[in-house]
Amino acid sequence: MANTRLKSARVAAGYRSQQALADALQVGVRQVRRWESDQPPTPHPDVAEALTRVLGQDLPSLGLTPDGAPTVRRTVLAAAGLAAVPTQAVTVQPATAADDFEAVTRSHRRLYWSVAPATLHPAAIAHATLGCALLPEAAGQTRQRIAAALAETYLLAGRIEFFDMREADRAQQTLLRALQAAGEADDPLVGSAVLAHMAFVPAWGGDREAAVERMTAARTYARRGPASAEFLAWLDAVEAECETRCGNTRTALHLIGHAEDVLAGGSDHPSPAWLDWFSAVRLAAFKGNTQLLAGHLPQARTTLLGVLDALDPAEEKQRTVVLGDLAAVEAAAGDPEAACGYALRALDQLERTWYAMGMDRVREVRRALAPHQHERCVRELDDRLYGWATTVSAIAR
Repeated sequence: MANTRLKSARVAAGYRSQQALADALQVGVRQVRRWESDQPPTPHPDVAEALTRVLGQDLPSLGLTPDGAPTVRRTVLAAAGLAAVPTQAVTVQPATAADDFEAVTRSHRRLYWSVAPATLHPAAIAHATLGCALLPEAAGQTRQRIAAALAETYLLAGRIEFFDMREADRAQQTLLRALQAAGEADDPLVGSAVLAHMAFVPAWGGDREAAVERMTAARTYARRGPASAEFLAWLDAVEAECETRCGNTRTALHLIGHAEDVLAGGSDHPSPAWLDWFSAVRLAAFKGNTQLLAGHLPQARTTLLGVLDALDPAEEKQRTVVLGDLAAVEAAAGDPEAACGYALRALDQLERTWYAMGMDRVREVRRALAPHQHERCVRELDDRLYGWATTVSAIAR
């Protein structure tokens, strides 16, 4: 089996080809090819230092055994800081091990939409730790299934860290572990989903080049699918979000239009069960936000009101984002009363289900309302927005 850990780390770091990494390290591409083989040699100390610095992980995490170390089965255990297990100690787990581990992963997936992030995140990380302990003890299909569920668990934890906790650096490392686990499972669709999520991190910082590189990798993995129409449309939506964050709203709207066509065309392939964060309604929410940022206020208002009507009652987190965007539409249109009304509804929802992305939207609206800050409606919004808990949270960030 090839050294998928090094390959995953290379792709995640933005080196799409072995030649690109070789150029960065000033070594021959043949050397990189050997490191990514099923029997990789240990790099020379000087090169090893450069390699770990460029990819941000130590040698064991990259599947490269230091000189003198015993031969072990290397897995994502190294990335999680746990000890790998000697090959001779490997035993085959009963088939129920994969069933049981997958069952908890599915439960966490469903709980994400209703359980507080601060409560669910430690449970997801603990479950991932268990998966890292199970993985070297398993073989065959059991091992592959555990690795795939482990990748999904790390993906969930990374989503919480990025969208709910707003800890981008931490999310980047967790998503890298998810990518490594997807490599262990040889699951290209999970790998594609992880890479697309990794594109959000540089996009939020305005680094379009890094975001585009990760989206290119995500689409490459998706082609190895089979990918459903819904999954391909989601990739368009992610890229549209990245382009919007980087100021390219025209490109983003074109991507959303393409996603709408893809969804309308359908597919012979079903969507994976874990793709529960996307639908035609979610795509419309992406569209409304992009129309808002492009300055197309009447269109954004119509789109977002349609989303609000179509959202399932259980989609509470998404509702806060849509209400925040509607508030932003009205603020931009010069109607502070309507803007505050939507913002207050978003705060009502946030009291029931916290979502950092939703609170970010409300704070952006309040900044946009600065010219109207002496009006009664804005003062009422301030009274709600700057309670003890929200003020401490804002200052802490």
